[in-house]
Amino acid sequence: MLDLDLAIRERHSTRMFLPNQPVPRQLVDEALALAQCAPSNSNIQPWHVVFASGPSRDRLVAALLEEARRRPPNIPPLPESFQHYRRELGAQVYGAMGIAREDTAGHMAAVLRNWEFFRAPLAGIVCMHRDLGTCIEVSIAGYPEIVRGQLAIPAELSILCGLAIGYPDPDFAANKLHVNREPVGKNVVFLDEESGENRGKRAA
Repeated sequence: MLDLDLAIRERHSTRMFLPNQPVPRQLVDEALALAQCAPSNSNIQPWHVVFASGPSRDRLVAALLEEARRRPPNIPPLPESFQHYRRELGAQVYGAMGIAREDTAGHMAAVLRNWEFFRAPLAGIVCMHRDLGTCIEVSIAGYPEIVRGQLAIPAELSILCGLAIGYPDPDFAANKLHVNREPVGKNVVFLDEESGENRGKRAA
């Protein structure tokens, strides 16, 4: 078992998997058993995951790629104030893959790998009951009708996102990329007796 601190600090996005190395079902079951321990308001546990491998996964990928080549996914744009993060990340990821800004074909090939689940042998679709939240429209979830049709996901479940599950390809350059996070202080505020309004009153 990994040390939790180490596992969190070493976590990064894997953008290419070994397609011919299947993930043992026992490992998936262990991960899901841990995930069930996450907090759940009123213990309703509204999550639902559909996994696809083998021919089911291949059919899903083929359908998603066909749709992706025909039209863009239905993904709401990021607010303007956050778009620079995506541009900066893209520059790092594409740079690690050796794809120049003007390489349109290279960019398209890299983008399409999203709907191949980065060639992972096990594809997962995370859902939640539609009455409990909105759909996080990213990549795989940008074509919900395709995913529903291929995996028989009922209408009462909102498709949140896709999961690519497999073993990282050690020779894929972008898999070695670790992206920095913003300083904690930029997103966190601590209020105590010496801060905010109280501090102002004391200074007066």
